[in-house]
Amino acid sequence: MKSICSIFLSLLVLGIQPAFAEDSSLMPGETMNYIGFGAIMLALITLIIAMMVVLRAFQVVTKILLGSEGLEEAKAEKAAMEAERKVAKANRLNKLLSLKPLSEEKSILIAHDYDGIQELDNPIPAWFMYLFYVTIVFAVGYLLIYHVFGVGQLQYAEYKTEMAVAAKEKAVFLSKSANKVDENTVKLTTDPSVLATGKVVFKERCAACHGENGQGSVGPNLTDDYWLHGNKINDVFKTIEYGVQSKGMPTWEKQLTPKQISDVSNYVKSLHGTNPPNPKEPQGTKVADNEGAKPSKSNLKTAMAIK
Repeated sequence: MKSICSIFLSLLVLGIQPAFAEDSSLMPGETMNYIGFGAIMLALITLIIAMMVVLRAFQVVTKILLGSEGLEEAKAEKAAMEAERKVAKANRLNKLLSLKPLSEEKSILIAHDYDGIQELDNPIPAWFMYLFYVTIVFAVGYLLIYHVFGVGQLQYAEYKTEMAVAAKEKAVFLSKSANKVDENTVKLTTDPSVLATGKVVFKERCAACHGENGQGSVGPNLTDDYWLHGNKINDVFKTIEYGVQSKGMPTWEKQLTPKQISDVSNYVKSLHGTNPPNPKEPQGTKVADNEGAKPSKSNLKTAMAIK
């Protein structure tokens, strides 16, 4: 052991010495540092190997001192402890399953047999009985909650609730989608809800210049066949959105949402051919209504009903 320590100290000194060598050495300082680091690592590895050899030597000495009898006793003690662990494990399993150990099975054999096969009178496992009791409690609670007190929703009521939630989510989605419309994607519609919303916007924003019924005032008549900036739904949307500054028509893109502009555009289209009293003289160019040269009876009735 002393020789090992002396070797280790010698290697350690040799490894550290290059780091403190004078600058006048013929070997570069960086190379000397690498050599020193290698020497230190070699010394550490040697020390670890020496410790492992010493440990192995202790084991051999112990085996010699104990002799064969001591080894047999140690093995027997180990085997006994292993057997005790197996028995304890088997007892825990039998207790969990409410089973008798193999040594006691003869006491619970049922008298009858069939073709040499006998049956054990083992009770139902406790965990199974507890699970059965839990199902009974659950069933009683379910009956009281859903069928007696009506706290929970049954299948049909839950379906109606989910459909109502889906309808609200659909309305939110459609409202967001509607605000993405522009002069290129706007569609002509006679939906009464759209026209009703458009009428509200028209009364608040447009009636001052175009009249309560679109007959015209400061602005042109919106019910005849004459148009200044086009009669298609896209043209009407664009005129309302961007306005016509030279004619005194303001821009509404910052005051109204795209959905509101679309609704009021459709409402303006529904006014065509309604012939309100005291209409303003025609302005612009007569344009055939390609989206419907004459309003259908259903469109006319819808527009009049909203008015």
